[in-house]
Formats: sequence, structure tokens, C-alpha cells
Amino acid sequence: MDKCPHHNCFADDNTTCTLGHLRLDLCPEWKRVSNPAVAITTTADAMLLPWTGLAMGESDLNFVNGRGKPITVGVVGPESAGKTTILGSFYLLLGRGALTNEAHAFSNSYTLTGWEAVATSMRWKPGPQPPRFPPHTPSSRARAPGMLHLAFRRENGSLRDLLLADAPGEWFRKWAINQDAPEAEGARWIARHADVTLLIADRQALSGPKMGTARNDFQLLAQRAIANARGRPLALVWTKGDLEVTPAMEAQIRRAVAFAPTPVPEFTVSVASQEGVDTADGFRRLFNWILSTKRPGVELPATKASGHDPLFRFGRR
Repeated sequence: MDKCPHHNCFADDNTTCTLGHLRLDLCPEWKRVSNPAVAITTTADAMLLPWTGLAMGESDLNFVNGRGKPITVGVVGPESAGKTTILGSFYLLLGRGALTNEAHAFSNSYTLTGWEAVATSMRWKPGPQPPRFPPHTPSSRARAPGMLHLAFRRENGSLRDLLLADAPGEWFRKWAINQDAPEAEGARWIARHADVTLLIADRQALSGPKMGTARNDFQLLAQRAIANARGRPLALVWTKGDLEVTPAMEAQIRRAVAFAPTPVPEFTVSVASQEGVDTADGFRRLFNWILSTKRPGVELPATKASGHDPLFRFGRR
């Protein structure tokens, strides 16, 4: 058997067990189908926490949403642009205490195993293997991206949850060309749910032999991302900031986001060491901007009628 019978479980796609079991042979739903003679029994030894530490799928999000809607961050960009490297850098800097300040103290994460999978290749380890970039995020049958969770305690004692989407660039390339492409469902999911969008501009691609193609692809993707953001916060993030891009190319990239309805802030990040430059500073400023964003509130229209029932302020239709 290669498929779990539980309606919310996608264990056959190598995602987490929806009941919280790290080993499928301990899951009563899995055992019931693989061996019908086994009765469905759940013991304290077999049942673990309702999360596994891996990146969350769409069916896991209700667990986080229970205490308040988190801020969802979509990292939108082409293949090999550095999207996963940004996430891994956030995690490693957070572990060093170099990412946030007292206003947002790290509280917890339900996806530490998922974060480790992203960042482990970027660490220095004993032996001949030097740190390297994270492996390419695969494009699979999954209809929603892997979500990495972080929670921060604010000065007033309240919690702020973040969900950062780790998605392959292939989804965004197909989405930019055809918004309704079947292979772009994951990109549409991010566009629909992201409270904050990071639009990635790859300086290596924009200064390489195929810079013209990279520019055209970015312009098409920027147009799609801005239209779907619908006024929600969006930032232009230059990756591989140690590389030079011609002023004319930079101007064309900025022009591609100039028609956004709200000002688009710019950030530059790089993991390469530069003389006189604090490598962590770019990531820190970007993350602080993410934490400072607020979901727009609901404004009820004013009414002149005293004592008028607010339920009817919007009028009849």
C-alpha cells in the first residue's frame, strides 16, 4: 500500500502524517488498511504531537490558525534565484541571535525539522565539505508549497506567527506565462494567500550571458505578482548582491515594479563576504520589514443616522 486512507493525509506524497506520527507503521489508519486484522487503537506511546517538525502542508495550517491568522510570506522568483537561500539565512541568523531585536523575541517554531532541512547545507561542518547553497526545491505533484513556521513574542506579550512559503521557481515561471496553467497551482496558492510578497531579482542572471531573457522573465513575473498582490505589501529583493548589474538593467527592473499601487521598498542580500560590509545586515533589514508589516483592517463606512444598526451600513443589494 502506498496511500493513507485518511482523507486529510498525503503520506504517499512524502509529506507529514496528519495524525502526527513520525513512523507510518505506528499510525492506526495506515495499519488498518495494510493489515485489516489490526484493530484501530491509539495508545500514548504511538500518538505523538499534532505536528512532526517538517514543513507544513495546506491541511496542517488549521493547527497554526487556531490562535490567530499568521502572516504568510510568499517568496516569488525564478529558478536558482536564491529563494531558499534567503529562508536558510533567516534561520541561521535567528539561531545566532543576529536577526531580531527585543521588540520581537523568538518564541517557537512547529517546523524546526523543515528549517534544518533547508539550512543544514549552509553550515560549517567538520570535514572537507564546505558550506554550500541549499538543494534545489523540487517541483512535485503537491498543490501547495511547504510552509515554514516561526513565532515571535512582542513587547506587549502577544505572539506573532509567520508562515514562509518554500516553493520551486518552475511554478512561478509557468504562472507568469499562463496564470491558469495546471502546473502553476502552487504559485496561485501563494498569490491568493500571501500577506507579504518578496519579489526576487537575481543579479547573477541579470548580469550573465542570458541577461535579456532574465529581464523579460522578471518583467512578466513582476506584472503577474503585482496584479495579484492587490495592494498587499510587496518588496523588491535583489539577491547575490555582491555581483554588479549595469545601471540600465537596474533601471529596467525598477521600472517593472513602478506601477504597483503602493511604494515598493528595495532590499539587497548576499551570502558572499564583502570587505567592509556586514553580510547579515541585508537579511536583518528585510526580516524586520516583514515583521513590521500589518494586515489591513476593516473600515466600516460612516453613517449619519444615530442609532442605526451597523449591520445595514453597507446597504441593500
